[in-house]
Amino acid sequence: MAGDRTLAAAGTIGLSMFLLGFFDNFVALIARDLGLWQFHLMRATMAVGLLLLLSLAGRARLKPIRHWAVMVRGGFAAVAMLIYFGCLAFLPIGQVAAGLFTAPIWVLLIGALFLGQPVGVTRISAAVVGFVGVLIVLDPFANGLDPVAFVPVAAGFFYAIGGIATRQWCEGESALSMLLYFFLALGLFGLMGSVVMTMWVHEVPPGPEGFIVRGMVWPTPMGWGLTVMQAVGSLIAVGLIFKGYQMGDAAQVAIYEYLLLPFAAGWSLVLFGDPVPARAVVGMALIIVSGAIISLRSRAV
Repeated sequence: MAGDRTLAAAGTIGLSMFLLGFFDNFVALIARDLGLWQFHLMRATMAVGLLLLLSLAGRARLKPIRHWAVMVRGGFAAVAMLIYFGCLAFLPIGQVAAGLFTAPIWVLLIGALFLGQPVGVTRISAAVVGFVGVLIVLDPFANGLDPVAFVPVAAGFFYAIGGIATRQWCEGESALSMLLYFFLALGLFGLMGSVVMTMWVHEVPPGPEGFIVRGMVWPTPMGWGLTVMQAVGSLIAVGLIFKGYQMGDAAQVAIYEYLLLPFAAGWSLVLFGDPVPARAVVGMALIIVSGAIISLRSRAV
């Protein structure tokens, strides 16, 4: 029945966000030893290998209908994740996730400005509420204007373009083929970044401060283990997301992705004792309400 499927979809998406919130909290530990680019190269290689094994076993269709469409979509999504994971080494995960979830606001703006899509007062008001929530969580004026606090918003921008590309160009494509090309793009960026950083950056700050500019290094046992966990965990979580979207209405299911905000912050508190300020809780609530309204109203238009 429809109600049961909606409940099952909500539970599936909720579980995937619970897992992602857990796994993403360990990026700050990975950043102590590995570089951003090598991390994504290793993670993408493992993920692509697992997908190819699934394909060989007859459990996955990886060949896309339109190669160029899934390549472009994968490229934008990969850039979003490069920014997202790069920020995790420097900023609290709650702030980074809040920046990523500006995506519905960007989708609304891009659709109105460049695709001629109608935008009503309700969705405009929701976008304003969401933006206020983002400012509350990011708190960029706490110690004077801090431009770094706005960087996660760029991840939301590219994530939004990837979402638009999915709807505009990737109709009929299998979810696993899009996932394959996403990891291929991420691996390619990781390879190029690793080569550039290894050849041209000779003085790398130790620890997380060197995450973005660190070239190729031999991973520590912890680096290997956490990267393997990230690769396998992200595949499982993304697979659950795809399953959830198959079970329920896309507009309703998308709302449950916002559970990543409280789950990520909650895991940060449990694992590392990082407190969640009351201000940030209020901002996250505004972002969730904004995204829910935009998603539901966009379906109704």
